[in-house]
Formats: sequence, structure tokens, C-alpha cells
Amino acid sequence: MYKAPVEEIAFTLKHVAGLAPALDGGHLGDLTDDLVDAILAEAGRFASEEIAPLGAIGDTEGARFADGAVTMPDGWPALYKAWADGGWNSLTASPDFGGQGLPHMLHVAALEMWNSGSMAFAIGPTLTIGAIEALTAHGSDHLKNTYLPKMVSGEWMGSMNLTEPHAGSDLGVMKTRAERRGDGTYRLFGQKIVITYGEHDFTDNIVHLVLARLPDAPAGTRGISLFLVPKFLVNEDGSLGPRNDAYCHSIEHKLGIHGSPTCTMIYGDGRFGEEPGAIGWLVGEENRGLACMFTMMNNARLAVGMQGVAIAEAATQKAIAYAKERTQGKAPGWQGSGMSPIIEHPDVARMLLTMKVLTQGARAITYACAHAVDMAHGADARHWAERASLLTPIAKSFATDAGVDVASLGVQVHGGMGFIEETGAARLYRDARIAPIYEGTNGIQAIDLVTRKLPLSEGNHIRGFIAELRDIAAKAAASNMPALGETGERLTASIADLEAATEWLLAAVTEGRQVEALAGATPYQRLFGLVLTGAYLAKGALADGGDGRNEERAALCRFAAENVIGETAALRERVIGGAASLAAARAVLG
Repeated sequence: MYKAPVEEIAFTLKHVAGLAPALDGGHLGDLTDDLVDAILAEAGRFASEEIAPLGAIGDTEGARFADGAVTMPDGWPALYKAWADGGWNSLTASPDFGGQGLPHMLHVAALEMWNSGSMAFAIGPTLTIGAIEALTAHGSDHLKNTYLPKMVSGEWMGSMNLTEPHAGSDLGVMKTRAERRGDGTYRLFGQKIVITYGEHDFTDNIVHLVLARLPDAPAGTRGISLFLVPKFLVNEDGSLGPRNDAYCHSIEHKLGIHGSPTCTMIYGDGRFGEEPGAIGWLVGEENRGLACMFTMMNNARLAVGMQGVAIAEAATQKAIAYAKERTQGKAPGWQGSGMSPIIEHPDVARMLLTMKVLTQGARAITYACAHAVDMAHGADARHWAERASLLTPIAKSFATDAGVDVASLGVQVHGGMGFIEETGAARLYRDARIAPIYEGTNGIQAIDLVTRKLPLSEGNHIRGFIAELRDIAAKAAASNMPALGETGERLTASIADLEAATEWLLAAVTEGRQVEALAGATPYQRLFGLVLTGAYLAKGALADGGDGRNEERAALCRFAAENVIGETAALRERVIGGAASLAAARAVLG
């Protein structure tokens, strides 16, 4: 059973991602170190003791659909109520609407633990929190006062409606339409697919944020507006009124996250209400809906990155526990009686250590991104906003790829038993596979990283960041810790690979060589993630965390440098030479 790694999470937050200096510098209000520890401990307890035991039930039962209604897995409605009653939905929300106003770093750390317990459960509340952020930033006072208090408390949940059957990532071709009415409302007509938690029995109202197009809107993404469309209309006194003309037509049968209802939503076909049309209210300005939705989507991308970290952690724990118990053969040097535990076999130990490296690297990257989000609200806002923008696509892509890779290795460690559902290793692998796809595929994240984020401040932000990483490598090289070996030198070489690939891509983007830049974008994204993994592991090994585990962290860092991070040289060559080989081989595809 999953046990939240609260101490490791706290260490990474404080001594790698930057929470400790932010606290010491007074950048996070009245937040104290003791309060951080208390919040993390309780979030970990809830994840380990209350969410995790219901994870397998959610997977086997799944969300069940009948006649427009969704019944959630046994025990899940009570679990959600306990989660909301614990105040977790309000962690980062504005105190003006009942929130606690705590830093984003604490939110993502808690998200990791909840998703390790059950990714299918945690994704629903995650979307509600994203809807709260979008509504807080762009909603009118009327919408905020009507919906935010009950969304922040968890009494109501939210959903995000973007995708249509013919429009996945290309939202510019979406067809859902909105018609103006004279009373300030709009009527929406259309269909949305793969809408997570679009219908469920956790709450009696669901607040949908829906992208639609007005009749006179400009073509493409410049003509998209965002609307708030509740499942039930709300009376002036805050009570629920009649059912709105919006409903779930069906739910998808998926590879993983079975407990999460993924819905096809129908808006405005006349099933409910006095006339056809789902009643909605404009959020933000007309034709500016995508900008509003990006408030929700950017943090949702980081939240999906946390899903990758969460699955990786759960898979690593499960694999290590199994490898300590499962006996098979006799490992080299085994002195015990009978067969040795498979953890003693070098290949199994290599897989387990690789799992730990990828998990801890992904954790540090996502936490560092959350730290930048928090710091962007204070002094030196531009610097930290650019850092958050730069790290977001890496946090989403590297962490979710790591989740899939680590879960796959977890199945391998289990051997044939990993292919059997009862062990639980297969569920983690199935659940992990969606994360590199939704909230913008990892290929789209790579495009964003190379074409939009690298050129920030004419490329000077990424150059400054590389200088920071080079400083970490220099400190590792100068360290007198024997356990680090030649980590510093190897990390320095990998940073040189990153720098060369970065400058090549910046030149390609500046000169308009888009095909060349995009051919190398995905390898570059992985290269960047691996360098960050090595740098953050080294930073942790060198930190004075007070827990006496520096030698242990140094040993893992050395393993990473010698067995994982060295891939950067080949990735650099793929970035720089990828376009020519891609063009030459394209004919093979027919």
C-alpha cells in the first residue's frame, strides 16, 4: 500500500525547489515552517489512509452511467465529502471567498500525494481548483459571489469543456456556438467530448466552463469566448433552481483512470428547460475566452505533471517492496540460504534506482515550477513569471513521460506478476498513459517550449538559467563528498549539451527555420529534463537538510550521472541533426 513520502517531499520543497529561502525571506506571508510540515503530514495521512485504500475499487468498478446520470465507485462520494470537509479544496483559493490563500508549492505537493493514492479520484477536485482560478481571475463580481464560495468549499465542483469530436488540440475549428440574449445571458448549443468529471454524484451542482463561438466572432482562436454554464441554475438566494439544458450523453470506456467519468456533454438540444439552449454567462470579454481558459490550463498542465510524479512514486514504492519480498535464483555474492530476493540482482537494482532517479528528478522540476509561480506574485515578478513559463512545459512533459517510464519499469520488476491486475502494477501503468496526452500532448508542450519559451527576453532568461545550473555543477565538482564521484564533471558536460542545443534552436527560431526547430523540439525537451534532474539531485545532495542523508542522496546522484543523464549527448545530436534525417525518412511513412 502507498505511504506518502512526506519527509522527502518536504526536503525537496524546502532545500531543492526554494521554499526554505522563500520562507526565510518573508515572501510567503505568515506561512511558517511548522505549518508547512503540519499541512504536508495531514495531506500525506489522508492520501495514504483514506484515498489509497479506495484506488483499486475505483479501478475495478469504474464510473457507471445510466440515463444521463453517473454513479461513482463505492465509497468515493463519502471520500470526496471527507476531502472537502478537510478544507483541501480551499488551499490556494482567495480568502475573499473562503480560501486559505496558501502558496502553490503546498498545493502541488498535496496533489502529488492525492494522485499517488488514486489519480482517478484526484483529477476531479484538481479541475475544480482550476475552474476557481479562472473564475477568480476573469469572472464578474456577480459570478464570483454566486459560485466561488460553494466551489471553494467543495459543495459544488467544476469542469473544463474544450474538446469537440472534430477539434482536439486545434480549438480554432470548434463549432459550439453561443447566442446573445437581451438579459445579459447567452444560450449555448453544441457537443463536447472527453470532459473529465462532466457528470458525477459527488455534488448536487457542477459548474461547467465552456468554450464557444459567437455568430459574429472572428475565425480561428481569436473568436472563442468562455462561458459559465451550471448544471442547475442558481436562484437569487443561492439555492438551486431548475435544471439547465446541459447533460451527459455518455461516458468513455478507457485504458485507465476508470473511476474518473470522461463524458460526452450535450448543450442546448432542448432536453431540459422551457426552450432549447443551455443558459450561460460570459467569463471575461467576448472573443477572449482562450486567454481566460489559459489561466486554468497553465496550472492544469503543472497539475498533470504532478500526476506523473505521483504515479512514478507509487510505482517505485510498489516495485521496491515486491523486489524485497520476491525470491528468485541466487544473485552474485549472495551469502544467504536459499534463493535471494530479486532486489539483490544487479539488473533489478539498476531498474529500481532508475525509477528513483526519474521520480525524484520529476518531483524537483515540478516543485521548482510551482515555486516560480508563487514568486511571480512578489518582487522581481518578470523574472519569476518567465521562469514559470519556461518550466511549465518541461514539468508537464518530463514528469508525465517519467510516470509512464517508471510505471513500465515497475511492471518489469514484478515480472509476469506485473502483467496480472491483482498486483496493482498494471493499474499504475494504465493510469499513467493518459498524462502525456491530455492538457496539451507532450509534443505540443515541446512546440511551446521551443517557439515561445526559449525566446523569452531575447533568449537571455534561458541563458541565465543555464548559468545557474552550471553553478550547481561547479559546486558538485568542488565538493569533497566521495560519494559524488565525478558527478560534477559529468553534469557539466550535460549542461554543455543543453547549451549547444539551446543556442542552435534559438537561432533556428529567430531565422524562421521552423521545421528544423520543431524536428528537434521533443528531444530537446527530454534533454532539458534530464539536465534538470541531474542538477536538482546534486543540489539536494549538497544541501544542509539536517536529516543526515547527504551521502545517500550523493550516491543516487552519482548513479544518475553515470547511468541516466549521459543520454544528453545523443539528444543534442538529435536536436541539431533531426530535421535532415526526418525529411529523408518521411517517404517511409507513405
